[in-house]
Amino acid sequence: MENQLSVYNTLTRKKELFEPLHPGRVGLYVCGPTVYGDPHLGHARPAITFDILFRYLKRLGYKVRYVRNITDVGHLVNDADEGEDKVAKKAKLEHMEPMEVVQFYLNSYHKAMEMLNVLPPSIEPHASGHIIEQIQLVKDILTKGFAYESRGSVYFDVGKYNRQYNYGVLSGRNIEDMLNTTRELDGQDEKRHTIDFALWKKASPEHIMRWPSPWSDGFPGWHLECTAMSKKYLGETFDIHGGGMDLIFPHHECEIAQSVASSGHEAVRYWMHNNMITVNGQKMGKSLGNFINLEQFFNGTHPLLTQAYSPMAIRFFILQAHYRSTVDFSNEALQASEKGLARLLEAAKNIERLEAKTSESTNNIKQWEQKSRDAMNDDLNTPIVISYLFEASRIINSALGGQTLLTAEDIRDLKQLFDLFLFDLLGITNEQKDGSASYDSFAGAVDLLLNIRLQAKQNKDWATSDKIRNELTALGFEIKDTKDGFEWKLNR
Repeated sequence: MENQLSVYNTLTRKKELFEPLHPGRVGLYVCGPTVYGDPHLGHARPAITFDILFRYLKRLGYKVRYVRNITDVGHLVNDADEGEDKVAKKAKLEHMEPMEVVQFYLNSYHKAMEMLNVLPPSIEPHASGHIIEQIQLVKDILTKGFAYESRGSVYFDVGKYNRQYNYGVLSGRNIEDMLNTTRELDGQDEKRHTIDFALWKKASPEHIMRWPSPWSDGFPGWHLECTAMSKKYLGETFDIHGGGMDLIFPHHECEIAQSVASSGHEAVRYWMHNNMITVNGQKMGKSLGNFINLEQFFNGTHPLLTQAYSPMAIRFFILQAHYRSTVDFSNEALQASEKGLARLLEAAKNIERLEAKTSESTNNIKQWEQKSRDAMNDDLNTPIVISYLFEASRIINSALGGQTLLTAEDIRDLKQLFDLFLFDLLGITNEQKDGSASYDSFAGAVDLLLNIRLQAKQNKDWATSDKIRNELTALGFEIKDTKDGFEWKLNR
């Protein structure tokens, strides 16, 4: 099979022609969500980025095994973490069982991904379902001499590993300097060096999520699950590992170290990372008040939002920037993106109205399909693809206005261009095309009903007010009256 796709390999820091390990087959692993909070923009960008890669690899004719893990063991989420059980903490706050918390937020994540038209992965393994594999991986690393046990926990010996291999190969960090500036600890800490990371952590008495192991009742370290599960489902060597660039260090660096320490070789051939998301020029964070979850984007309830934005507007906005570029969300930028998407969807619909009025084409529309393929082959350059779709839209509008004459072949080429690139590869859903209502129309209808209910309450028409609330509740809506009016969400 002819293969033209080039990808930016974070490991080598350059674009490389993609050559799969096995002809016709691709193994793809992407770090999935931690499920103890609402899905947010930080979940959306990698999901959409690697959805595009998944779609395009399949379009090229590959059989793709796409594995995206679910982190649900309530463990450390960074190496400075002292082991607070995030799932258990959320369970106490929400008055739920820990695995009830996991399922609740996993359902929310799946719902959000479906709304964003992100295809489901081939396999979605849970960390909690692979404790045996993680314990075995710790045993393998201990046997090879690159880990040590301390007070019931097991730590990776970064210094010893670095003397034989290169810890820092992915991030480019000088680990020698870090090791030289950190003293060996004198027994007042479990770790020999502060740079060492946990493979297995002994659980404190209050830690709910724990499993038995040869060393203690405890839980796996932050980095262990991805190494164990990628090996199980994709083998000791596989093609592509993806995730956000914030995972390069330490998470993916530690994954490399674990793979090399246990098997003697690196597991991943191509590392791909999407860039970060900012909101109005600032890094997204709860402490800054700019943390906006996806549901708030879809219903417009966050104070920073001036309106609701449809899932397709969010998806299209993300794709207008190259996946290795920073994406900055603002109301103005999203509104512009929403209008641009509407123009493309209108153009796609108007292709059906075009008529062939000449037998000799002067438009060379076919070139846009090839140029779009070239852009996708050039490290998934979706902004360039979108620019060609806008060029094609101008031709469609010009033809409808009588300024441009098209052949029957021109019209077929335009339809193929939009079907292949806008709808199939970019994954944009055209509500007008399939006859379904858009989310904006759906949300508008619900808002209309609730405004009628609000007016009924003001008129003391309690029968009408109660009927609207009860009927919507029966349909799965959760309605909350506020001092400014109301809030709502759909629970199923």
